[in-house]
Amino acid sequence: MDLATIDHLLTTTRSVRRRLDFARPVEPAVLERCLAIAMQAPTGGNEQGWHFVVVTDAAKRGALAELYRRAFAAYRQMNADRELPDDVRKAQMPRIIASATYLAEHLHEASVHVVPCIEGRVEHAGVLAQASVYGSVLPAVWSLMLALRARGIGSAWTTLHLMYEQDAAALLGLPAHVTQVALLPVAYFTGADFKPARRLPAAARTHWDAWGRRRPA
Repeated sequence: MDLATIDHLLTTTRSVRRRLDFARPVEPAVLERCLAIAMQAPTGGNEQGWHFVVVTDAAKRGALAELYRRAFAAYRQMNADRELPDDVRKAQMPRIIASATYLAEHLHEASVHVVPCIEGRVEHAGVLAQASVYGSVLPAVWSLMLALRARGIGSAWTTLHLMYEQDAAALLGLPAHVTQVALLPVAYFTGADFKPARRLPAAARTHWDAWGRRRPA
């Protein structure tokens, strides 16, 4: 394997918001190929209970975007006074908020919305059931995002529309036993490439054998 290429893909797959090219449609065949790749992701118990609702209808995209905007407004209000640690996260927040606001205002312009789903409901289940269900679909969604990125297509993992999950389910005709896990706007991105993000050091968030224990030198 070409590790340099793989490492670059993994470290530069961003949540693309401002650089989505709304004027260039994503070809259905390309999207179908990426979805086929996503189906190769690990799945708990070989259930393969994932589904991907691909939304291209302009009216439905508009309705999903309106649900998202309503949720985004509430989310911003709830988090207006939230304090972050004085580190790289706090420094990044103004740019992230501006980017998220842009997406909320333009979400309907993305020619494709993908709503990943999983069979089963776990909102009243224990931690094990929740981890098993979500752990069986999230790797597939991430694989989809990586496959899109490798083809010059951006996406952004969003979940705010789930504040109005039942409205979205009615709009898309989802069965009652199906759980939505995200909403991805999908579009080619503008510009040449992305850079690795500024993150907290991995060593600061890695615990060896017990919480708070660092690996001996």
